Amino acid sequence: MKLHELKPPQGARRARRRVGRGEGSGRGKTAGRGSKGTRARGSVPLFFEGGQMPLVRRLPKRKGFKPINRVAYGAVNVSELARIESSEIGPAELRVTGLVRKRDRIIKVLGQGDIDRAVTVKAHAFSAAARQKIEAAGGKVEIVARGRS
Repeated sequence: MKLHELKPPQGARRARRRVGRGEGSGRGKTAGRGSKGTRARGSVPLFFEGGQMPLVRRLPKRKGFKPINRVAYGAVNVSELARIESSEIGPAELRVTGLVRKRDRIIKVLGQGDIDRAVTVKAHAFSAAARQKIEAAGGKVEIVARGRS
């Protein structure tokens, strides 16, 4: 079998309905549009409400802009990490101690404060200052994949 011999299965592709091609076709005269009225004659905008003040114009305008694909991080500072006793700190430990809310899927460690001992920190993202402070204290930084936590 060659590429030019491929065909869709029988009945997979139907011919388009040819409306308005005479009474014998079963779709003649009004061509499935009913009789008279705006919809029979032309197109009507989706938001048209028959002369009533449209919803778009009834609602007040809001200032600003909310990005659709915004990434919301649960933030944890280096100073807060120092409060956890464990030598290995991951997303699960941060949730158990209450430093991060359960709904925060992605965790970012920020650089406010100091840490005085070596810890291995696992999170989804780190600020440059946080990374520097953890490594200066003899600790390690590990980035966790976004799907897992």
